[in-house]
Amino acid sequence: MSVIDFYYLPGSPPCIFVELTGAALGIDHRFRYHSKDMRRNETLEEDFIKINPQHTAPVIIDEGFTLWESRAICKYLVAKYGKEEHKNLYPADIKTRAVIDQRLDFDLGTLYARFYEYYYWQIIDGSPLSENRFKMVQEALGFLNSFLEGNKFAVGSNMTLADLNLAVTIETMRITDNYVQQYPNIVRWFELVKRTAPKFDEILGKFGKDHSEAIEYYKEATFMERAEQARLEKS
Repeated sequence: MSVIDFYYLPGSPPCIFVELTGAALGIDHRFRYHSKDMRRNETLEEDFIKINPQHTAPVIIDEGFTLWESRAICKYLVAKYGKEEHKNLYPADIKTRAVIDQRLDFDLGTLYARFYEYYYWQIIDGSPLSENRFKMVQEALGFLNSFLEGNKFAVGSNMTLADLNLAVTIETMRITDNYVQQYPNIVRWFELVKRTAPKFDEILGKFGKDHSEAIEYYKEATFMERAEQARLEKS
């Protein structure tokens, strides 16, 4: 049985989405993991850039076929390896698939994007958390809460790729500051995804540890950079 080379960043939400999809399909045992550490600029190494000129992760190589971008990877894995019992992850019905795509795009362009701008940028540039950006995150969470009204999962009564993707974003918010508790539909849905998605606690548990370690590193690095800049300005 051939392996799927999986290049990933520890603590990366998009990489965890791919891991959850692999587990849901029962093919995660075929993943051959290649950890890349941005702290050591490993994504900029020549060999990796030859694989992915954008030098981003996740990346898979499956029987010589190379693909990056987590949503594209997960759709590909379902299309190639999904069996009858996996058809609900990304079903053939064109309207259902369109709504799944909408939810995936919502996460990419709104929910995760706003959280990234709110939380990660203050670590990168050392600025305080922005109240206005937080309001944008709250608005996005309100949208998701309304999507879930009257729905068991993100798209109807079955778990799909949209649930796995959105659940990773919500877990990322939960481990940084658990303000999602004020959205009852999200809380109810998230607990259901935890119970339904194979290996959810195992995969997300490791993700939480890796993510926290990465955040602490970048906070310290940013602090040291600011301290050095201040020293140079005074000298």
